[in-house]
Amino acid sequence: MSEHYYELVVKLSSHHALFSEFLSDTLPIGFEESDDGFIIRSEEDIETIQWGLEQFREALQKALGVAIEMDCKLSKLENSDWVQNYKDSIKPLAIEQFYIHPTWDEDQEGYLNITIDPALAFGTGHHPTTASVLKAIARYVHQGDTVLDVGCGSGILSIAAMQLGAIVDGCDTDAVSVSNAQENAKLNNLTFHALWEGSCSHLSQQYDVVVANIVADVLIFLAKDLKQALKPDGVLVLSGILDKYENKVIKMYSDCEIVEKITQDEWVSLILKKR
Repeated sequence: MSEHYYELVVKLSSHHALFSEFLSDTLPIGFEESDDGFIIRSEEDIETIQWGLEQFREALQKALGVAIEMDCKLSKLENSDWVQNYKDSIKPLAIEQFYIHPTWDEDQEGYLNITIDPALAFGTGHHPTTASVLKAIARYVHQGDTVLDVGCGSGILSIAAMQLGAIVDGCDTDAVSVSNAQENAKLNNLTFHALWEGSCSHLSQQYDVVVANIVADVLIFLAKDLKQALKPDGVLVLSGILDKYENKVIKMYSDCEIVEKITQDEWVSLILKKR
């Protein structure tokens, strides 16, 4: 381990979600979200990441015709401080009957505990989209249900459904996510019924609940496949939708009834059933 690490603290005036999407797509390491921006840490010099954020801000300002204030502070710090500060920054949280915590914290009595450490794969429960889907799973997944988690990421949503007694299949186009989901399931003494790298197209099986926490464009692209994977009386949970793209997504699922809408900040999750 290196004696030092670099920390880039980014503060933004607006459009946090778009910057979050940009970092998720381009950053080879994880990052922490704060109330007004992001914190990125690495043992490698991350000056180029700062440059990339500045270029993205300039392109976004031109595209949207708005001014976006961004302040970046790059520091070189002692590595021992990073480890403890990082652990201190990852707080357990309770969502419905689920209690999500990292391996260095204890289970909470009276909850369905989910142990998961932050990693490259998306999903620790802290992001509004993940939190909203956990609420939906708590309300719509029951013992013995068959569940498909499309874009499973860290596997947190699959694990929540398993904790409720569901039989869960998962898939992701990212090999790192598939591996991470498998490891996290084992960490919680749970097992996927099936888990694969790839999409949900050409599935012969239909499910009681289909969950897809991705982004709006992909939800639109996968609309036919997601609906085909759903039983006639099944529940479809769509998340990762910025509110400005909500109507575009709803239009592609116009043959479905909106059972519930869960919103948090600028994110929307839709719970649908076939008409």
